[in-house]
Amino acid sequence: MNTLVWIVLPYLCLAVFVAGHVWRWRHDQFGWTTHTSQLLESRLLRLGSPLFHLGAFGVIGGHAMGLLVPASVTERIGISEHLYHLTAVWGGTVTGLMLVVGLVLLIARRLVSGRVRRVTTTMDKILYVALAAMVALGMTATVGTNLLGDGYDYRESIAVWFRGVFWFQPHTELMTGAPLVYQLHAIGGFLFLALWPFTRLVHVWSAPLAYLWRPYVVYRSRRGAPPAAQPAPAAVRDAARHPVSSGR
Repeated sequence: MNTLVWIVLPYLCLAVFVAGHVWRWRHDQFGWTTHTSQLLESRLLRLGSPLFHLGAFGVIGGHAMGLLVPASVTERIGISEHLYHLTAVWGGTVTGLMLVVGLVLLIARRLVSGRVRRVTTTMDKILYVALAAMVALGMTATVGTNLLGDGYDYRESIAVWFRGVFWFQPHTELMTGAPLVYQLHAIGGFLFLALWPFTRLVHVWSAPLAYLWRPYVVYRSRRGAPPAAQPAPAAVRDAARHPVSSGR
């Protein structure tokens, strides 16, 4: 069972993540977009979207730091375990709360606005449920276990297992002793990667980097009298067919 959950499942999800993106690009390039609904409702979107994206960037950065950077590296550059723990817990709590508020506003927008609700697809609903589950598990681990509870050093177990997956040396015994909420969060994270290619999240790989070096678009106002109205094509045609002769 441990082999299935902590070895087979991660590699299967990663394979779906890669192959799914290739399939999506080859067969659904017109759907490779955010499917924005800003024109349908902008008040809640104007507040919820920045909170969600800023919170997501902070959470992703925190996960990358905690999972990919060994504790020995941070200690070598002068960051003590106590300082790292304080930064991770409070930083994760703040960015996590931003993510929660933003996600709640975005979900409420889908429920409250009838125009937005009508363009919400089944995959959008699945995505929001998956996001909500991941955020709930992550906040439970950060706030419930590390901030209000006894704490858990995931860098000595989960992080080592996670890096081992990409080195093809996953140590399953490191996950069996982890708290249940961390186990569910890890499983949910890989399942979320498998879902990613089939949702609107693919738009993150299409960042408009060309905006950084393309020339500015210059708008100039039109001055002077407006141009005279041009006759309709039908009027021009009738005038050509029935010319008016001038008398002497």
